[in-house]
Amino acid sequence: MSNSAGLEILDFSFPGRRIADAFPPVLVGVVGSGNLEVMLERAAGDECTVRIETSARGFGPIWRAVLADFHERHPFGGIRISINDMGATPAVVSLRLGQAVAELPGASS
Repeated sequence: MSNSAGLEILDFSFPGRRIADAFPPVLVGVVGSGNLEVMLERAAGDECTVRIETSARGFGPIWRAVLADFHERHPFGGIRISINDMGATPAVVSLRLGQAVAELPGASS
């Protein structure tokens, strides 16, 4: 966890159980009050890494829980997730992550 220009930066990683096929970067959402933007990119290795830059400080445990739930449903590896957040609720985070992963090849299985 670090601090940049008033933002809290959180980094998480999860072991991948299914390596993502090649795909172009996926971007969903918009950075705005109560919303967030999610970008998925292919990455080397077999982990799913997540970097969050958020204006809502002190919510690391909630982020971890939301991301662990997401990764349990979508156990991709070889993927990097970048999230730019402006105070989105956990429900909005889950919605945006679901929208992004729906764009991946083979995501429905």
